[in-house]
Amino acid sequence: MTEIVRKLRVAAYAVIIEDDRILLSRWLGPERPRWILPGGGIDHGEDPYDAVIREVFEETGYRAEVHRLLGIQSVRGPLNLDGADLDYHRLRILYEAKVVGGELTYEVGGSTDQAAWVPLAELPDLDHVESVDVGLEMYWKRPVDGRPADLG
Repeated sequence: MTEIVRKLRVAAYAVIIEDDRILLSRWLGPERPRWILPGGGIDHGEDPYDAVIREVFEETGYRAEVHRLLGIQSVRGPLNLDGADLDYHRLRILYEAKVVGGELTYEVGGSTDQAAWVPLAELPDLDHVESVDVGLEMYWKRPVDGRPADLG
């Protein structure tokens, strides 16, 4: 019997909308590249607010300014990573932000390889992770408790 290992990942992501477009990064996931909100893992000792600003810059080349905390998405479930069974718990801290400088560039040697402004109308047909939908829901509905509704 395989021992299940617990793993916690805490990350911060930005929802950046401008002119009916959303800024996304293309994540090089284990199955295939998929579009995701710019952001990522928080370093030990790093404030999530600082992490999201750093991650947006690393993945898109843009300097971001955080406007407000949208909420936190908590997702837990099994994951098999490199042959190890994990009880994987992901905490995603979602912020509303805007671009205040820089220019669109791609991350080199990281977990993403592209960034783009995607028209909101094209998002349903774009291969993207579910946290993009969660981020948009929180952006539009602004839940008082900071928790997304069940999108299932």
